[in-house]
Amino acid sequence: MKSIVSFALSSLFAAALLAVPAHANSCSVSKEVAASKDIVAVASSAGSFNTLVAAVKAAGLAETLQGAGPFTVFAPTDEAFAKLPAGTVESLLLPENKQKLVAILTYHVLAGKVLAADVKTMQAGTVNGQKLPIVVAAGKVTVGGANVVATDVAASNGVIHVIDTVVLPL
Repeated sequence: MKSIVSFALSSLFAAALLAVPAHANSCSVSKEVAASKDIVAVASSAGSFNTLVAAVKAAGLAETLQGAGPFTVFAPTDEAFAKLPAGTVESLLLPENKQKLVAILTYHVLAGKVLAADVKTMQAGTVNGQKLPIVVAAGKVTVGGANVVATDVAASNGVIHVIDTVVLPL
């Protein structure tokens, strides 16, 4: 089970990173510094993924995302989590909702490293086993309806693409 979750989580993070267009101000971690840190460390040091990092830890996925990878992560910002209905994040962080939280987080991860230059309209297989729609149109990329706002944030074990909305599995 752990290897399936690890694979799914890595796939979700890989997918999340593909969908984000590069914007210098979207992530405060320099690409040189980020490349020497794993995905969790990069997200932790960025300052705009506090909710995501807390959720990854609550779901027991931090160790997986600190592993060898590579992973592509479509990382929702704190503002993305704030768009969810009131009480949703708090509810998901409860121990009794851990499986639901894992399913949501692993929907944001792809196994493998997918860079923005490699992204095309497709149904990407996520770590949780479901397909995540990626659409490239009019110079913009969306992932499950979320806009990719920054891309190719390098980590030692993959890449992060920043998204403006939490995407939910079916």
